[in-house]
Amino acid sequence: MNTIASRLVILLGSCLLTAWAAAAPGAGKPNILLIVGDDMGYADVGFHGCKDIPTPNLDALAASGVRFTSGYVSGPYCSPTRAGLLTGRYQTRFGHEFNPEGAKGMPVTETTLADRLKAAGYVTALVGKWHLGSQPDMHPQKRGFDEFFGFLGGSHSYFDRDGVVRGTEPVPELDYTTDAFGREAVSFIDRNQRKPWFLYLSFNAVHTPMHATEDRLAKFPDVSDTQRKTYNAMMLAMDEAVGKVIAKVKDAGLAKDTLVFFISDNGGPTMPGVTRNGSRNDPFRGSKRTTLEGGIRVPFLISWPGRLNPGVFDHPVIQLDLHATALAAAGVGPQPAWKLEGVNLLPFLTGEKTNPPHDALYWRFGEQMAIRMGDFKLVRYDRNADTLTGARNQGVTAAKLYNLRTDPGESKDLSGEWPDRVKELQAKWDTWNAGNIKPLWGAAHLAVGADAGKAKRKKKAQ
Repeated sequence: MNTIASRLVILLGSCLLTAWAAAAPGAGKPNILLIVGDDMGYADVGFHGCKDIPTPNLDALAASGVRFTSGYVSGPYCSPTRAGLLTGRYQTRFGHEFNPEGAKGMPVTETTLADRLKAAGYVTALVGKWHLGSQPDMHPQKRGFDEFFGFLGGSHSYFDRDGVVRGTEPVPELDYTTDAFGREAVSFIDRNQRKPWFLYLSFNAVHTPMHATEDRLAKFPDVSDTQRKTYNAMMLAMDEAVGKVIAKVKDAGLAKDTLVFFISDNGGPTMPGVTRNGSRNDPFRGSKRTTLEGGIRVPFLISWPGRLNPGVFDHPVIQLDLHATALAAAGVGPQPAWKLEGVNLLPFLTGEKTNPPHDALYWRFGEQMAIRMGDFKLVRYDRNADTLTGARNQGVTAAKLYNLRTDPGESKDLSGEWPDRVKELQAKWDTWNAGNIKPLWGAAHLAVGADAGKAKRKKKAQ
């Protein structure tokens, strides 16, 4: 019996197959709550064993639903992951490989999850960080969202109201953004209890700048590292906001009618050359902006009380799957022209299907790459991940092969022992990569070290 059978199907049984049938198109549309954290460390939640940050609300969400031990995002960087999430496609298919520069943003030819759910009768809202373009035709309310409260860029002060808007109008006042975003999410749910809704709650926590409220900082008197202390307080704020939103769902009697997703957009920024926030990615190696596990494996939860029993799912999944899963729950049949690359996870979670959802998962981030197929992963990654000092290395490594089942920390390169497996995975990645296009922007992001400096100098000289 495979892992999913032993961990999940025993818990679910035939009753959930009946429940899934009840959720089929025509039986009512569930609300969809998509919560995204920003730059979270894999190790920094209680359901992954964290001891120094209380995350009771996220832990309760994990306990009420399915926790994915191999949950991935399609990029190790903020904006690309969000582009993949909202389109259901690898962002490298349409050139959104790096964070947008200047007037750039997610191509308007791409259709979002909000577009599709709105067409299916949902009222839609984005609360928080957008980071997919700041031009008028890229505004969230032009990309399928009925309502928007948040900011358009990639990072923002947690206290300064400048840049925070409701729709297109600046807000007159602002307290702490994490609190404000939680409050706005609660308000949206309160105002839309009689119609199906899609709420994309996109926190900027725990992305830099490192800003926390004094009352939360005071809860960590024994944490001597100032950055870690602030990070802990920021995590606590996000957990509290999540708790208030989930409490609203329950108080409104909507718990059994609400499908909840929670992920981080990438791993924590922990290596030299990135702006660190105090996060930890244990037991994985690597950081935000690398294709090592620490950059792309993230906290990943799905909860749907009454439809999905609690459990643990060990097969690899990716945030692209949340797009397909949301559409399936809403009774929206995907069209071939959409070219979705995510998988509807619901039949895998009910036990209707017991095979792995994916044959392989793929990554391209400039010169870095990775492919995971089964337990094996072939990867080329930024050399800065191999140093704990402030030294700046250049470029990426040669391709390395790891067995993630026995070596989740990617410490033992097996490429010399398994040359045929290396060739197989490289060929498979090459075939996938042939369907990608060149990045539409972002030469300065190709490497963290001196290579990036060369790119910046070249761009400046042009």
